[in-house]
Amino acid sequence: MVDGTSNRSPGLRFAWLAIAAAIATILLKGAAWQATGSVGLLSDALESLVNLVTAIVALIALGIAHKAPDEDHAYGHGKVEYLSSGLEGVLILLAAGSIVITAVPRLIEPEGLDQLGLGVMISVAATIINLLVARILMSAGKAHQSITLEADARHLMTDVWTTCGVIAGIVAVHVTGWHRLDPVIALIVAVNIIWTGYQLMRRSILGLLDTALPPEEIARIDAVLEHYRQTEPVQTHALRTRQAASRRFASVHVIVPGTWSIERGHTLVEAIEHDIRATLPSITVFTHLEPDNDPATWEDTELDRPVNSV
Repeated sequence: MVDGTSNRSPGLRFAWLAIAAAIATILLKGAAWQATGSVGLLSDALESLVNLVTAIVALIALGIAHKAPDEDHAYGHGKVEYLSSGLEGVLILLAAGSIVITAVPRLIEPEGLDQLGLGVMISVAATIINLLVARILMSAGKAHQSITLEADARHLMTDVWTTCGVIAGIVAVHVTGWHRLDPVIALIVAVNIIWTGYQLMRRSILGLLDTALPPEEIARIDAVLEHYRQTEPVQTHALRTRQAASRRFASVHVIVPGTWSIERGHTLVEAIEHDIRATLPSITVFTHLEPDNDPATWEDTELDRPVNSV
């Protein structure tokens, strides 16, 4: 038995919001860099440029991911979101690399900074924009189970921390007169960005490998199955789950008395599927009905069933 849910995208407008925020922050941070000559602010502006590229990629990915299933993609197009977030992780690492490349020469030969007050004010404005948009995207990503929106939100939050670090470095330079603090702060921020990029790439790879649903979600499915095991003369085995971006998939074998009619067994698995969908939205459920008096039923637990077991 199979059931699916609508795959229409609720997230495209949030991708457009991310694009608008990236353009605004590029302009602001570019102006701050021009005013101060700070390598930290230049690195910050480069990261916002990456934000713009990834926001555009996210917009494309969301448009593809939420296309309706078709003859060639019967399970939908959701996995493209993992490619999008993986690309975003790569670009985050490239942004960190550009920061390192820019900061190291300035660490060796420090230079003075100009118009620090103006640069700080512009950077604060850019940070507020990124923080607000990141919170909106994170909420939308969790609400719609979109790894693309969550990746965008996490990327924007790294940008927020980047700017905070850069501002701290500029203030420290002004207070102490030690100009090497500017590139030092930039390098520290680069390390934080590398960690975020690694996490995004890891999550994307796990998604492409059909990783199981989180333990708490599997527990909710098993609670439904346990209810029927306690109230009906049935058993279950071979529960398997996976997630493709916003879509969840689960399959399970339901073992019923061999004397039951097909209609009775069908009614039971329909009820099981309904209850699983009720406890976990956006899940497609596959059930396989088996009789308890067939020896093959008890051998049918592995993903690849031996041919001679039939």
